[in-house]
Amino acid sequence: MNDETSELSDRRKRLRFQAWHRGTREMDLVLGRFVDANVASLSNEEIAMLEALMEAPDPELYLWIAGTVAVPANFDSVLFRKIVDFHKDGPK
Repeated sequence: MNDETSELSDRRKRLRFQAWHRGTREMDLVLGRFVDANVASLSNEEIAMLEALMEAPDPELYLWIAGTVAVPANFDSVLFRKIVDFHKDGPK
């Protein structure tokens, strides 16, 4: 395994852990399930977007995913819509 592959693997493992240890059970379930189902297929760019999204506070993130509050432009991405669709429709 080369350094780049090793780094990507470490980032995926870190995302999986962070997704299941958010601080609120609701967000653990929303993000944990999405990451478990999709992390292996995410591109470097999507992983970077997900890492940034994970920095958002749970209460705000939950409202964005629920559609109660508008998503800030810096998080309104294809990846974010994938998370919302996954949460609403389940895995495909």
